Amino acid sequence: MKKYLLEVCCGSVEDVLQAEKGGADRVELNSCLFHGGLTPSIGELIAAKKLSHLPIMTMVRPRQGGFMYTDAEYQTALADAEALLEHGADGLVFGFLNADGTLDAKRTRELARLAGDKTKVFHRAIDVVGDWKATLAQLIEIGIDRVLTSGQAPDCYYGAEVLRQMVEFAQGAIEILPGGGVTLRNMDRIIEITGCIAIHVAKFRTYTDPSTAGNPEIYYGGALYPPEDRYDVIDGDYISRVRAKL
Repeated sequence: MKKYLLEVCCGSVEDVLQAEKGGADRVELNSCLFHGGLTPSIGELIAAKKLSHLPIMTMVRPRQGGFMYTDAEYQTALADAEALLEHGADGLVFGFLNADGTLDAKRTRELARLAGDKTKVFHRAIDVVGDWKATLAQLIEIGIDRVLTSGQAPDCYYGAEVLRQMVEFAQGAIEILPGGGVTLRNMDRIIEITGCIAIHVAKFRTYTDPSTAGNPEIYYGGALYPPEDRYDVIDGDYISRVRAKL
């Protein structure tokens, strides 16, 4: 039976531990998953490396809202990448675009060079480029190892045909990793159509923290006003079911 690799998208050390408990092969560590994932803290990475045995890909994304960064933001990304590698990151996940939505090859090449022999992953910034074939060709030339993508669709279920085309276009020169909306219900179809050898999954369970119950009118975030007594952690049982199905 063919073995498929399971990567879990994590936003905390607790997520990493639940992913490992569920049988994940690898994790992508972020902060702020609400905004699609930003750079995790160094402390988060140190703790994850100490408490888990899984390979850890770390996001390098200095802010939400696009992938064209100012010079100061880019310098932040470089400094973060260096620190993450210094503290044991097994790979870097990043993406840089120009104003017209094309690949910023210069910055991509610089991050790839900085990562050295560590795994280099270009994230879902590829889902908004105008010409994914030209972008994939550039990424292959630069030496990127893997691309995380939903096939330029809202999720992998609807992007499965493009994902298949990406796999055929890449011809093994770069790994295509389906990520975005992969679930127990649709993963069979996505794998069958795309021919991919791995999937990227996230599924959370909500927990309650009673420490704010004394004053429920207080909110610490922005205008969305989410409940301050709840937080999400990867659902290890769900990951176990995905692992078993794979």
